[in-house]
Amino acid sequence: MNAARFTAVCVMFVAVFAGFAAGAVTVDKMFSDHMVLQRDMPVPVWGAAKPGEKITVAFRDQTKQAQADKDGKWAVRLDAMKVGRPGKMTVSGGAQPIVFDDVVVGEVWLGSGQSNMAGGAGGYARNDTVLAAMVAGGPYPNLRLFRNGWKQADAGTIGSFSAILFSFGLPLQKALDVPVGLVVGAVGGTPSGRWLSPEMLAADEASQALLTKAGLGSGDKAAQQAAYDKALAEWQKAAALAKKQGKRAPRRPRRPFKAGDLYAAHVRPVVPYAIRGVLWDQGESGTAIAAIDQYTMMGALIGGWRKAWGQGDFPFLYVQKNSGGGCAWDVSDPVTCKADKFVPQPAKPNAAGGGAYRELHIRIMGHPNTAMVSASDLGPGVHPVNKSGYGARACRVALGFAYGKDVEYYGPVYDSHSVEGKAIRVKYKHAADGLAVLAGQKLQGFEVAGADGAYQWADAKIDGQCVVVSSDKVPAPENVRYGWARSHPWANLFNSAHLPALTFRTK
Repeated sequence: MNAARFTAVCVMFVAVFAGFAAGAVTVDKMFSDHMVLQRDMPVPVWGAAKPGEKITVAFRDQTKQAQADKDGKWAVRLDAMKVGRPGKMTVSGGAQPIVFDDVVVGEVWLGSGQSNMAGGAGGYARNDTVLAAMVAGGPYPNLRLFRNGWKQADAGTIGSFSAILFSFGLPLQKALDVPVGLVVGAVGGTPSGRWLSPEMLAADEASQALLTKAGLGSGDKAAQQAAYDKALAEWQKAAALAKKQGKRAPRRPRRPFKAGDLYAAHVRPVVPYAIRGVLWDQGESGTAIAAIDQYTMMGALIGGWRKAWGQGDFPFLYVQKNSGGGCAWDVSDPVTCKADKFVPQPAKPNAAGGGAYRELHIRIMGHPNTAMVSASDLGPGVHPVNKSGYGARACRVALGFAYGKDVEYYGPVYDSHSVEGKAIRVKYKHAADGLAVLAGQKLQGFEVAGADGAYQWADAKIDGQCVVVSSDKVPAPENVRYGWARSHPWANLFNSAHLPALTFRTK
């Protein structure tokens, strides 16, 4: 490089650096052209600048000002807004204003979890004709997808985006008739324990109680490593003894998981971008902490996320696990076309049951402002292929639960029971306009037990919003359960909205 060229490059570098040092203003990467801002609530906008720099954010008829703090961080909050025409947002303060174009106001949802949330629409569309038609039917100007910036949903953006979140967002946008923005942060094969920060876990009393009971201390890295080292030493002794005796060695203890790494990478960057709620699809990989079950861990996660956002108890929707495993009211319906085929009830109840797994995940809906996307009639498998059906069901839950529309979003849910002589009366919530059973089929799936706890199949009949159950083998029934198995294609109670009843037990 000659001397003149070298001098010119140096001058240009100094000028650029000087401009940055003088107070270049940046806006967080959550903000870009085509973004969707959440309606009807304050909207944070934030970024970085030189400490003390004054920043102005203008959108529609609002102008908000802030000053960068000693660390160079700044933030403003736009007042709650209604849906309107696309506009420009201008951020001023540096040498050149930053202008975002085609900014709309509507509804924003975050999707998170493991592979069933992460899987792309393009791949699933090969086995889902409804999804394929949705993918091909774009562009959708009022549906915006966030991935390294906001983009309109079209042929170039939909294929690699979450299949279930897209299948949720498109019908939601059409039903609400407002712009909808979707943000996804999901990684396949991941446990729920990696999706909340160590601080969130430490602050959750229920989780801490289980950790203390299991001798794992507070669950922090040091405590878990110490517990693992102790368990590993005990296992090594047991394994050596087993080898000497020609027996199988016990299972090696699980290594400590890295708490919060996925939250830090995929969720924390979204905070505090204003959202309506979360759609969560995870559960197959459990929690990664043997002492903490999925119900308790999800309570810590949901509460922790809400505290981080500072928006109160925003709606948290989650997809039921075990996915599938039940029959459907109508297998010609595209939503439920992949459901298990209805079969006769087994000769005897399964003593092991298997319903505890379903019950554990159903209990999550008991956390405040949390709703389950029932999935027993949507199609089975670790990776159900009917993503359009799962998305449609999730949209239905959002409309009824989060938006208060006149839409039934659950099948019959156990409310209470009473013993009536040799029978038990089960009262249901979410019976819609009444309970129902598949045409031409006998009501199946109920079991009763007496004081000995031995469950027997029950005869069951619908009586308004109740089911009355009894068995000649149990003259003095005390408890009842329904659909008590990981897979129960023989359980066939529905409501008039054609949604399947949820598994339950009274004891």
